[in-house]
Amino acid sequence: MTPAAVRVRGLEKSYGPVHVLRGVDLDVDRGSVLALLGSNGAGKTTLVRILATLTRPDAGTATVAGHDVVTDAGAVRAAISLTGQFAAVDDRLSGRENLLLIARLRRQPRPRAVADDLLARFELTDAADREPATYSGGMRRRLDIAMSLIGDPAVVFLDEPTTGLDPQARHQVWRTVAGLAAHGTTVLLTTQHLEEAERLADRIAILHRGRIIADGTPAELEALLPAAPVELVPRRPGLEEVFLAVTGAAGEGRVTT
Repeated sequence: MTPAAVRVRGLEKSYGPVHVLRGVDLDVDRGSVLALLGSNGAGKTTLVRILATLTRPDAGTATVAGHDVVTDAGAVRAAISLTGQFAAVDDRLSGRENLLLIARLRRQPRPRAVADDLLARFELTDAADREPATYSGGMRRRLDIAMSLIGDPAVVFLDEPTTGLDPQARHQVWRTVAGLAAHGTTVLLTTQHLEEAERLADRIAILHRGRIIADGTPAELEALLPAAPVELVPRRPGLEEVFLAVTGAAGEGRVTT
């Protein structure tokens, strides 16, 4: 069998008297998207920081791309990319210059070609020479994710990538993450949003009070509950659906009520 891109066994982490991770076991298959679902304080960001070698665990083991996060941290860093909850772009540089900077830092042989390719892939070519301060939230996040892909990392960690975004921008980021999976990138995505996990993930792991309490495909997790009785109930569209419908029609004329 192909070894997992991420393998975690018995991982523990405490901050003083607060036990954040209490023996986490987790596998992420190569080329798949795993959504780590949990409420605030569940330990999602702490787990990602350990896997990204930014925090040392108190106990247990973790490997990323076959490398131990403690004893072979340098090799792990060379194989991954991490995108945090807020876009880490330089607002004084243009979108293209942000990409060129990272490409040169990663010693890419053709940095301009790398930048142009990513601008096209993430639909940012028309805004390439503008400063990110003029971008929408979704555009800034797409630029941030594009920067994280320079050097073709084997594993990408996305820590709540749609935090603070409006519904339209969130859907843009969802398309971007789906594109990563289509290119064969392994993605570990943390989120609090059930719909986001269901839309994007091949598998979903639920982290609660420092432990993984459920892990499976969306269908497998749904099967844990008894079948719901069938009822015919009129369904009103949700506000998010209304927002997307109205903003999608904005180019064809004003919608009034």
